[in-house]
Amino acid sequence: MAFALIGATSVAVAQTQQITLEDIWTKRTFAPKGIGSIRSMADGEHYCTMSRTGIAKYSYATGEKVEDICLFGGPDMRLKAKPLPPFESYEMSADEQKILLSAGFEPLYRHSGVSDYYVYDVKDKTFTKISNTGKQRLTTLSPDGTKVAFVRDNNLYWMDLESLKEHAITTDGKVNEIINGTTDWVYEEEFAITKGFQWSPDSKKIAYMRFDESKVKEYNMQIWGALYPEDYKYKYPKAGEDNSKVELWIYYLDDDEKTRCAYTDKIIGWEYIPRFQWTPWGNLAFMCMNRLQNHMQISTNYGACLYTEQCDTYVEVPDTWQFVSVGKGKKAQPMMLITSEKDGYRHIYLYDMNGNLVRQVTSGNYEVCDVVGVDTKNQRLYYTSREDGAINKSLFVIGFDGKKKERLNPPCTGTYSATFSQGCKYYIQTWSHAAHAPVYTLHDAKGKLVKTLQDNAELEQKMKDYGAQNKEFGTFKTSGGTELNCYFILPQGFDHNQSKQYPVLIYVYGGPGNQQVSNSYGYSDYYWYHMLAQKGYVVFCFDGRGTGGRGAQFKKQTYKDLGRMECEDAIEAARWLGQQSWVDKDRIGIWGWSFGGYLSTLSLLKGNDVFKMAIAVAPVMNWRYYDNIYTERFLALPKDNAKGYDENSPLNFADRLKGNYLLIHGTGDDNVHFQNSAEMVEKLENAGKQFEFRIYPNKNHSIYDATGNTRLNLYQLMTDFILRKL
Repeated sequence: MAFALIGATSVAVAQTQQITLEDIWTKRTFAPKGIGSIRSMADGEHYCTMSRTGIAKYSYATGEKVEDICLFGGPDMRLKAKPLPPFESYEMSADEQKILLSAGFEPLYRHSGVSDYYVYDVKDKTFTKISNTGKQRLTTLSPDGTKVAFVRDNNLYWMDLESLKEHAITTDGKVNEIINGTTDWVYEEEFAITKGFQWSPDSKKIAYMRFDESKVKEYNMQIWGALYPEDYKYKYPKAGEDNSKVELWIYYLDDDEKTRCAYTDKIIGWEYIPRFQWTPWGNLAFMCMNRLQNHMQISTNYGACLYTEQCDTYVEVPDTWQFVSVGKGKKAQPMMLITSEKDGYRHIYLYDMNGNLVRQVTSGNYEVCDVVGVDTKNQRLYYTSREDGAINKSLFVIGFDGKKKERLNPPCTGTYSATFSQGCKYYIQTWSHAAHAPVYTLHDAKGKLVKTLQDNAELEQKMKDYGAQNKEFGTFKTSGGTELNCYFILPQGFDHNQSKQYPVLIYVYGGPGNQQVSNSYGYSDYYWYHMLAQKGYVVFCFDGRGTGGRGAQFKKQTYKDLGRMECEDAIEAARWLGQQSWVDKDRIGIWGWSFGGYLSTLSLLKGNDVFKMAIAVAPVMNWRYYDNIYTERFLALPKDNAKGYDENSPLNFADRLKGNYLLIHGTGDDNVHFQNSAEMVEKLENAGKQFEFRIYPNKNHSIYDATGNTRLNLYQLMTDFILRKL
């Protein structure tokens, strides 16, 4: 195997302070400053941000504050003589005369919850609470700013803001049976869609999803704390099991009527409706996929087919899917802008409204990440891509015709992202790399710097003070000739040529399309790794076969065979490390969370001659126990691919345990169920193996609480295990 550095960010610094877990999880010593909730205003010349004290308006031309649009304190900013609650998010009406604010968020699952909502009238400077009959979900202003729609108790409502009268659009909602206007658990987790309704552009219609999950089997968790623990049941479709039946409806406010325009059914071949949206021209467009997720189609409520894509493996739900006017004046034509991997890499395409390909806008052996701005006036697209290498992300502009491509960021490495103004005259850029905290800058459309908004200079100095800028990127080749990206975090004063040998902790995730080796600012775990480096450990991370940023072929080669290649790469990485003169080959460990916990466990068992220890947090142990959208996407149906489900289950290799093993799981994990670890414990016990096991009662997949005490406890546990066992 060979190794080569690719853009090392190692910085020689005088280490003066030791990092502690309290710095990371309690004091938040290394938390960067940002700019909260940036939103462009309609004129494209101003933007607004929200802080604890209110919503302020800024000039794009200067970056200077113009006025306070809404203040949350003061005698005239109260609600019937009562203090206002701390607000958490906001949305503005199209005319910017109404502001919708949320407060008191209570989580339901990892990505959704209920809140109280308030409307602020900009002209009258008054706050109005929308409802006193219970918290709502997903409350959204109509485009004309006169109404809101929201979900409560699995039913969808709309309300006129003048009268505050509620109108029930649906009445059949029932917990664990019928959901209206939002999505079921598996859609939220795997399709990243929670908001299951949308206003039409003219504010006269609402498109919404209806889920019938009555046939979906329930998963049961006990919630500890009371004298008799509470049983919590929710619908969770595991691999091979029944899904919700999903329908897409349109509700007409003026007529109080609704019509169904799409539904899922095995007979018609569609299992999922992962996306829908109104076009600017008043049509409803929606995306359907089959159960194996290898066939996707976009249609309209008028029956037109706009797009279809099929693949031997699986089709990714597009990162970008929007409707634009291409051409100027009378020659302008409505078209659909979409990203696809159909040529082997994720690129941008334009289709007309008859489903015909107009052109592929970007091309090359690199991945487009995001379309961040669409300038219809000048017929240009702004996007980020990995054209400067898989570990970097840069900002580009290109014409709708695929010509005149320009790079907007300087020719240096790192990670760039951008938020554009209406009309794309300006953008706010965020940049960081592994040795530099995020920097927020304001630019015009040509990339010219207008103002640095936040440079995080104070944090930069802290990073130097704590010696937290010592990270090196590289590649190594496996014995099979595959080159893999990796990084090291090294002890202070490390010398590749010295005779001293170090223990190594490998961090791994490894799931399909995921990417951990990225030249960007690291957050909490990044500083934990530096803390371990201060204690004499080398931390190593790599992206093996099946991970993202390197095209569809590299990502999809693990299809129907999850775990085998990923585990082989982890073992090969450990063997390669063991050949380095500066590595103590008898002290190599591995750890991971979720898919990474699965992979660290499997690697310890299959690679019991190279790994001394492993930590697995919230791991999958049997893919038959995981949800069907994720698992079937990569493994197909259990009945058709039993080998793919079973051959690389850690449960089958429990008797191979030789090293030190720490297994950690929260009993309230609604994502990767505690059932996985419970069965692994049983297998290890039956095999006569000794190991360590920590349970976090009632904690979900994140094993986190608002105080940070749970995370502090978790990382104290893992740190102690590493110090004792590695």
